[in-house]
Amino acid sequence: MLIQVRKLYTDNPREGKLLLFMLAAFLLIYFLPAGTQRFDNAVLEGVRLTHWYAQEHVILCLLPAFLIAGAMSAYISQSAVMRYLGPSASKPVAFSVASVSGTLLAVCSCTVLPLFGGIYKRGAGLGAAIAFLYSGPAINIMAVVVTAKVLGAEMGIARAVGAILFALVIGTLMHLAYRKEEAQRSVKISRGFEGGEAEKPMSAILPFFVLMVGVLVFANWAAAADPVWMQVYAWKWQITAVLSAAFAGLLIWRWHWSAKQLLALALVVIVSALLLPSSPELPFALGIAGLMLIAALREQDKEWSVQSWDFAKQIMPLLLGGVFIAGFALGRPGHEGVIPSEWVALVVGGNSLTSTVTASFLGALMYFSTLTEVPIVDALMGAGMGKGPALALLLAGPALSLPNMLVIRTILGTQKTLVYCALVVVMASISGFIYGNWW
Repeated sequence: MLIQVRKLYTDNPREGKLLLFMLAAFLLIYFLPAGTQRFDNAVLEGVRLTHWYAQEHVILCLLPAFLIAGAMSAYISQSAVMRYLGPSASKPVAFSVASVSGTLLAVCSCTVLPLFGGIYKRGAGLGAAIAFLYSGPAINIMAVVVTAKVLGAEMGIARAVGAILFALVIGTLMHLAYRKEEAQRSVKISRGFEGGEAEKPMSAILPFFVLMVGVLVFANWAAAADPVWMQVYAWKWQITAVLSAAFAGLLIWRWHWSAKQLLALALVVIVSALLLPSSPELPFALGIAGLMLIAALREQDKEWSVQSWDFAKQIMPLLLGGVFIAGFALGRPGHEGVIPSEWVALVVGGNSLTSTVTASFLGALMYFSTLTEVPIVDALMGAGMGKGPALALLLAGPALSLPNMLVIRTILGTQKTLVYCALVVVMASISGFIYGNWW
């Protein structure tokens, strides 16, 4: 009987795999512990985290990030990317530019993904692109300041120094590990690239991206204890509106867009903002949708909307699916998923190597929006978490998450993604262990 089954599978491998998949799916559904409080609550936590992510991050973070990434692919000269960030570029220059660029954005592990995909697609070297990918969410200046205020200056300094070194070291190691492959990729990109060079002068390109990044940063300005930070937070939407108006003026002046079309779009956004004063993200989404519609109708700017859509359809489903799984497994801050929070507190207690590795690994799977990792670590330290595991979580958590990993895999492939994630987890574990035991 077993020989016949094996022969059947050998003769029809595709049908055999389909049968195994259907059987596994059926058994999983059949034995689901539905009805138990722990499981049902975990499902609700997955839904709630995804719902929260859709409300707080998709419109304000991802939509402008898709626009910026699409614009990178459509307008930025490939020769400029290759000159400063390409595989053959000076490594100190490439890594410095990538790290500084990522730092200025101060985004979460998911928002940085379209931007990472944009510069990598344009020809940036793997090492520089990885340095950008890590630095965006990890070297967040405000997060470092909040860490120092809540967890102490010592922890804030350790986080800042560790994150900067991580961006440089991990980028360098990824470059060295795949240098031959990157050299071949560089030649292939240079030969296969046709057109696409920026026709507009740098005086039009530079403010174009500066204003878009400004809108992304200020629209996502989060509340914090710092008085200056809160003063900016109180005026975040007014600042965003001014930057958006300046962006529209630039499109009319230097990019020759229709003033009537942009004024009509501005009127729609203003009216919707007046009708929905408690939901400013909805007029924000209308503005982005209208901008992409106008771009799609312009032959010379159609590629911008096409590239932005390509990033959105590639990244969005994976992010939402990954956020749901993360919520199901670990829940939201202050709420439990299928894994009890006391288990987490138990396995990350003290400063042992096991606790530090566990904290780094769990941090890599969890999703942290900007600044939320600090109160979570503070609560865990109150429950017995050591300084070493706390630092490991702060170094690995903001830069990685399950949805983040799923998207990186579609851009870099399985092997490079596993190597990158392993480097982050291992380095965070080593740094945390040294800090917790010998600092």
